[in-house]
Amino acid sequence: MPENKILIIIAVLVGGGILTAIIYYVVRFMRGSIKLSLPRTVFNPGDTITGSFELLTKKAIEGNKLVVSLIGVKVTKTYDDGKTKTRSREIYRDEQLLEEAKSYRAGSKATYEFNLSAPDMNSPEFLNSKVGQALTVAFRLLSDRSTRLKWKVEARLDAKGVDLAAAKSVSINTKQML
Repeated sequence: MPENKILIIIAVLVGGGILTAIIYYVVRFMRGSIKLSLPRTVFNPGDTITGSFELLTKKAIEGNKLVVSLIGVKVTKTYDDGKTKTRSREIYRDEQLLEEAKSYRAGSKATYEFNLSAPDMNSPEFLNSKVGQALTVAFRLLSDRSTRLKWKVEARLDAKGVDLAAAKSVSINTKQML
C-alpha cells in the first residue's frame, strides 16, 4: 500500500509540473510573440550576425527592456557508472539594448533590425578580456569530445510578468579560432 501512495504522489507532482508549463506557455502566447529571422546561421569569427525580428503584442505590456543577444553555452557530458550527465554553463553573452523601459499597446506590431559580432578570438583586445580568457579555456576543453559549445541568437522583451522571447541556433566556426 505505501508503494501506491508514493506512485500517486509522483504522478501528482509530474502532472502539476506539466500543467504549470502548459499554463506558462499559454499565458506567454496570449501576451504576444516574437518572430526572429536570420538570413544566415553559420559564421566565422569576427563576422557580423545580421537579422531582424517582429514583436507583436496581443495585450498591453509594460516592458523593462528589449534586447537581442548572442549567447554561448558550454555543454559537457560526463559518463559515470553507466549514467550520462549533461551540464550546461553560459560562458559568453553579447547583449545589444534596442529599447529601454517602454509601454507597448495591445495589438502593436514593430520590426527591429540588429547586428551582432561573432567573437574574434584572434584579436589581441579580445584575448586580453575576461570573456576572451574564459572562451579560450572553453575552446581548449573542446578537444575533449564530451564538451561542445552551443551558440544562439535570442531576442527578448523583458517585461513585468511573463517575458516574450525567441531564439535561433547559430554556428560559429571554431576551427579558425586559436
